[in-house]
Amino acid sequence: MATYTPPLREMQFVIHEVLNAGDAFKKMPSYAEVDVDTINQIMEEAGKFAAGVVLPLNRIGDTEGCTRNEDSSVTTPKGFKEAYQLYCESGWAALACDPEYDGQGLPQLLNTVLYEMLNSTNQAWAMYPGLSHGAYECLHEHGTPEQKKTYLKKLVSGEWTGTMCLTEPHCGTDLGMLKSKAEPKGDGTYSITGTKIFISSGDHDMAENIVHLVLARLPDAPQGTKGISLFAVPKFKPNADGSVGEGNAVSCGALEHKMGIHGNSTCVMNFDGSIGTLVGEPNRGLNAMFVMMNAARLGVGMQSLGLTEVAYQNSAAYAKERLQMRSLKGPKEPTKAADPIIVHPDVRRMLLTQRAYAEGARAFTYWVAFMIDTELNHPDAKEREAAGELVTLLTPIIKAFITDNAFTATNEGMQVFGGHGYIAEWGMEQFVRDARINMLYEGTNTIQSLDLLGRKVLGDKGAKLRKFGKIVEDFIAKEKRTKGMSEFLEPLADIAEKVSKLTKEVGMKALLNKEVVGAAAVPYLRVVGHLVYSYMFARMAKVALEKQNSGDPFYSAKLSTARFYFAKLFHETAYQIRAARSGVDSLMEMDASLF
Repeated sequence: MATYTPPLREMQFVIHEVLNAGDAFKKMPSYAEVDVDTINQIMEEAGKFAAGVVLPLNRIGDTEGCTRNEDSSVTTPKGFKEAYQLYCESGWAALACDPEYDGQGLPQLLNTVLYEMLNSTNQAWAMYPGLSHGAYECLHEHGTPEQKKTYLKKLVSGEWTGTMCLTEPHCGTDLGMLKSKAEPKGDGTYSITGTKIFISSGDHDMAENIVHLVLARLPDAPQGTKGISLFAVPKFKPNADGSVGEGNAVSCGALEHKMGIHGNSTCVMNFDGSIGTLVGEPNRGLNAMFVMMNAARLGVGMQSLGLTEVAYQNSAAYAKERLQMRSLKGPKEPTKAADPIIVHPDVRRMLLTQRAYAEGARAFTYWVAFMIDTELNHPDAKEREAAGELVTLLTPIIKAFITDNAFTATNEGMQVFGGHGYIAEWGMEQFVRDARINMLYEGTNTIQSLDLLGRKVLGDKGAKLRKFGKIVEDFIAKEKRTKGMSEFLEPLADIAEKVSKLTKEVGMKALLNKEVVGAAAVPYLRVVGHLVYSYMFARMAKVALEKQNSGDPFYSAKLSTARFYFAKLFHETAYQIRAARSGVDSLMEMDASLF
């Protein structure tokens, strides 16, 4: 079975030494009491819960899966329900929620740390509370006073969980095609009818009620996405006193049989005249649902960071123990039958690829979580606006770039094990299978790439991208005279300039042929992703250089990882830039009938 040790030192480095979050929180009234000791204590306890309670259930969930019963209810794998009850009793569900609804009011950054550890130890299990937190955020921002009174405290406590019900059998990401209907009943409620597929955590036995957030069409609604409304549809109708009442007409029609995340109940959900209430404005359901969708996209990035970290930990431990062949420079362990495989350059390449992708993703996601805290809580309106714009720009990169990298990293981890990586008992092949879904759901990575290039960059003529570019430019200007920083700043400056030129070139070509955006989007996102990682590695290297003579080998290791990133991974940008510039003709010239 795979093992896991919470990487607390790595987490503390990013939070305290790179982001200086403790000092920044003092400027935010809501978090003024959140100091270094508080942050560290919460992280330590979260690590104990993840490693001690959730990790032992990971393989059980994978082998046992979920079961749909004759009455259409779903039973989760052995131990899942008990672990969830302990999670709620320990207050983890309420960590980053509003105190008005019995939340602890702690930063999103700490919630992000928690979910990294939960995803490292059991992604399938972590999806149940993860989606519930997204439902909480959606209703907190767009719910009516009555909906907030009915649902928020229950979601905050974890007594009730939540889902997002978007996709239907005939449409995937193209939600403008959805057919689910919502008929007004005349009493402020609606009768919801339709079938939704791929609904994560759609039904289960872990909580007493499930609040489904469902997209559907009102009568005479406009066609396309402009005619979609959002509804809160509980599995059981709440009584006036907040207790669970009679069943609603909501049922799990089937469980999807999946490649991975077997411990999560991915359901076909049937709404047969179920009673729901409108969330937000009529025909503006996507506007409200995007709160949950964006939270889910950030969450999927955290899932992939978690899998990258745990795959790295296990393959690194194996590489230091597995004896096979001799070092090309001569025996390193002459008293043993062979050397540990960590002496071989390509094994180190695989390990360092995982490590670099984990460290880059952690710095990136924690930075964005910190910006979400800034957007929501900073007293300066300009600071809030600037942070919000960056979060908007970077969300599709978190979802697509990190999940692509995680699939690479988990595959490399499995490869380190050789034939044993293919055997289930080691746990590595499960990480690969679980990682693969992250590139697909919550909008495929191609959709994220189109969102980045088409909406987030070209949609505002590059305004948000230029603001990020200014952050990079200012950092380079500030640190260019810092001893030792040139090896990190030169590639950062180079890729920043190339992204600017590439964006202008693609934008000009797109004015003549819109399909250019579709052809360039995926490689473009990879290039911008590396720009972000280059910035984060340069920031981490700055801190490590300042402290490399402290006697702590942590900092020399940090510099080694940064150097590997720029030497071996960063240069992907060269061929991705060429791919993005190559146009659309080679993709579209073949007649469709010849495929």
